[in-house]
Amino acid sequence: MRIFNNVLDTIGNTPIIKINRLTKDIPGLILAKVETTNPGNSVKDRMAVKMIEDAEKAGILKPGGTVIEGTSGNTGMGLALACIIKGYKLICVLNDKQSKEKMDILRAVGAEVVVCPTAVEPTDPRSYYSVSRRLATEIPNSWYVNQYDNLSNRTAHYEQTGPEIWEQTDGKITHFVVGVGTGGTISGVGKYLKEKNPNIKIWGIDTYGSVFKKYKETGIFDENEIYPYITEGIGEDILPANVDFDVIDHFEKVTDKDAAVYTRRLAREEGIFVGNSAGAAIKGVLQMGEQLTKDDVVVVLFHDHGSRYVGKMFNDEWMRERGFLEEEILTAGDLVAKHKDKPLVTVYAEELVSHAIAKMRTYGISQIPVLKDGKIVGSIEDSHMYQVLVDDPALRDAPISSLMRAPFPVVKHNTPLEELCKLINKDTPAVLVELADGKAHIVTRYDIISAMA
Repeated sequence: MRIFNNVLDTIGNTPIIKINRLTKDIPGLILAKVETTNPGNSVKDRMAVKMIEDAEKAGILKPGGTVIEGTSGNTGMGLALACIIKGYKLICVLNDKQSKEKMDILRAVGAEVVVCPTAVEPTDPRSYYSVSRRLATEIPNSWYVNQYDNLSNRTAHYEQTGPEIWEQTDGKITHFVVGVGTGGTISGVGKYLKEKNPNIKIWGIDTYGSVFKKYKETGIFDENEIYPYITEGIGEDILPANVDFDVIDHFEKVTDKDAAVYTRRLAREEGIFVGNSAGAAIKGVLQMGEQLTKDDVVVVLFHDHGSRYVGKMFNDEWMRERGFLEEEILTAGDLVAKHKDKPLVTVYAEELVSHAIAKMRTYGISQIPVLKDGKIVGSIEDSHMYQVLVDDPALRDAPISSLMRAPFPVVKHNTPLEELCKLINKDTPAVLVELADGKAHIVTRYDIISAMA
């Protein structure tokens, strides 16, 4: 019988799959090292077990102890599997940009999940770095993993992932491409491959809002490079000890939108259902396609499984809200179709200004048509109301009719987008679109901007 002693024995030996459609316009053989067949569905299983086993050997993780780690979710899953088999408790500290699926999966395998804000400095006591360290000092018999600076991380990939890729490509690999977060994968694999062949290029995929690319190119840690971004699992606002910049030949930045769009394209055009960083990685390869030749063999590593992003990159509404969904917007009707399920919010001329303010706050909107006797007779918008109320706060209790402006222009549902652009300006913040069923819907400046993004 061919059996495994436990789930940890199934880690590794992940497949390499040829990418066909997405890379048809660039030279070379483009291959994906798909890490989703690991039991925790990500590359992080490899280093999670290695870090725990090395901590056990060093005597810093003792029987019955608590493992604590700040994670984007995938390392937490690998640690959870190891903790289940080895009998440890696990606390995972995540930031709030991580997908709900990642948090739910961690809870499903017995981890305690602590959520911290994303948009804070690493040194802020609320950051997931700081919270992880604090918990490790407060909880008896606990160990803080610190995947960023724990060099067992990159050792795992030097010992496992690198040799697998070399053997699977018969040593013909010319380029290795992967998203960089903790730096363990690129540094471990890169070190192994360059020892085998110093001419192999190691390319890291970075994201806008991260410090890696500029630091590699200039040696400057520029805090102005740091700002919130959406792409998960890659990029950092710190310089982890695991990132060996000497091994990495080049960093390529990929936008949040491109990462999300190409994550979906991998699923729909290649049948490879993988996560957000994979979309960034394959788009990075395409951006660097001019540097490749027909004889090159490129291995791009896909970190994790798409099931962790079904509420985000694989959700049309989530993509649409961020302007990531590639939709052809030609007419006013196309714009309305994006939110036709939402009611048109209106106010009556006899209502008080304070009522209109409450509706704006409730629905998160900036302009409202005004009705009288069932007909649209005027409009209000926040910038005008703001100026009026600053001049005379008592007008909060005045009827809307006393300060409303002219009604928004009304257009047909087949009005071209170019015509809408002419109507909506600094004086006219919105138009009403007359639909085929006789009802009307609103199109705002924001709708136009989103369509043009």
